Amino acid sequence: MKKKIALIMAVILLVTSMFALAGCGKKDENSNNTNSAEASDLSYIKEKGTLVVGVTDFEPMDYKDKDGKWIGFDADMATQFAESLGVKVEIKEINWDNKVSELNSKTIDCVWNGMTLNDEVLAAMECSNAYCNNAQVTVLKKADLEKYKTAADCKELSFAVESGSAGEKQAQEAGFKTVPVGKQSDTLMEVKAGTSDAAIIDKLMALTMTGEGTNYADLSYGFDLNSEEYGVGFRKGSDLAGELNKFFDACRADGTMKQVAEQYKIADAIIL
Repeated sequence: MKKKIALIMAVILLVTSMFALAGCGKKDENSNNTNSAEASDLSYIKEKGTLVVGVTDFEPMDYKDKDGKWIGFDADMATQFAESLGVKVEIKEINWDNKVSELNSKTIDCVWNGMTLNDEVLAAMECSNAYCNNAQVTVLKKADLEKYKTAADCKELSFAVESGSAGEKQAQEAGFKTVPVGKQSDTLMEVKAGTSDAAIIDKLMALTMTGEGTNYADLSYGFDLNSEEYGVGFRKGSDLAGELNKFFDACRADGTMKQVAEQYKIADAIIL
């Protein structure tokens, strides 16, 4: 009898232990779900109440008005996106070379600055769908346009390029001599001053910042070096990219995106 009682007690103890372990497993699963929620970029942004947007001075996408306020197609859309999330926007000027490290260290929450969706960007960031067409173009003094119509014509020229930009990459692939500078707008200063023969910048910038009625009336853009698309970059794995895609879809549907694009004279480039 004692042996039977001992055997029954052992079975009861074994079953109790199994239920206890199952309970622990369930608790761990819930804990993991909590950690996943805490890891959500959307939750992180809403909790702190601010979306920090990394930009450079890049008209017509992100630039300052006479009062020092950031405006432009990207700046305006970023502000509206932040409002849709119920948070404030903070626009922060960054060194373009450091955009990925700024993002990963959480000093910014996204890179929203006419950013080309190339292989390097797609590998390092969680990117939105493309929202704008663009190209890298040569910018020269108007008097030189007829002389330099192809890449082969430009082999002896020195090109000012923004360090770490798509323009710099195109210049390197073409075998051009480059003069790296801090931001795209600085490339135009280089050409105007004669310290560089030409520049390579985004076509949208060239359209709005060169020619009659601008500070660079003697400059104009020449030929396209490529064809590309803009997107917005978030931390790898971020759920904010999906939220932005939904926002873009809504803004296309209600006409907001087209209206903002028309304000900054880039309606023909927007992907609708």
